[in-house]
Amino acid sequence: MRNPAVAPARWRCAAEFLALPQIQVAPLRRPVTVPAFGRGQPAIVIPGLLSNDRSTALLRNSLSKAGFVVEGWEQGLNTGARPAQIARLEARMCEFAARTGKPVVLIGWSLGGLFARVLAQHHPDACCLVLTLGSPFSGDRRANNAWRVYEALNDHTVDAPPFAEGPGEKPLVRTVAVWSRRDGIVAPRSAQGEAGQADRVVEVPYKHFELASARGAVRAVLGLLREELG
Repeated sequence: MRNPAVAPARWRCAAEFLALPQIQVAPLRRPVTVPAFGRGQPAIVIPGLLSNDRSTALLRNSLSKAGFVVEGWEQGLNTGARPAQIARLEARMCEFAARTGKPVVLIGWSLGGLFARVLAQHHPDACCLVLTLGSPFSGDRRANNAWRVYEALNDHTVDAPPFAEGPGEKPLVRTVAVWSRRDGIVAPRSAQGEAGQADRVVEVPYKHFELASARGAVRAVLGLLREELG
């Protein structure tokens, strides 16, 4: 059955921008502290559209505090699916896994989650878990309030990204999809997916721009990782 997802209402989209100040100061914020459980597990956090590693600093610093070996995507502003950028990220993931001797946890926020799913499809041996945060991997790729911006920045439409794999196809690794009914950017159904597109689907009570910047959301991500990684 076709996913009947529709883009969130405009007022929800406007409300998202209230979270921008906490994103901007993310590198200066105190990490969320939980008992350490990462045991040196490598993790890469991939930002969303028109975001960079600064936006994920609170999440990455909290992961480091919890015992993970964490890297950002390290390619400046994420402006869309560029083959060269995806190739560099793919190579880094494989090198990271080889260097640490452990498969990598991929955490992708919004558009970053689509990249994470595609990377895990390419190299399931180098990845042990994909966790997406409000990522529009399922259904109509225009069921969000960002597709026009995406197409203005790229030489392809949202329906024709420069990779053959469909982000809706579940990778051959454990896959967790985090979504929110308060999301003002991505349709909740698109971030949840259909049956079989994720191993686990988890709802959280946060806006799209809060999914990796609100302390409660970061604490929820850490809790999910503890449950998934044991």
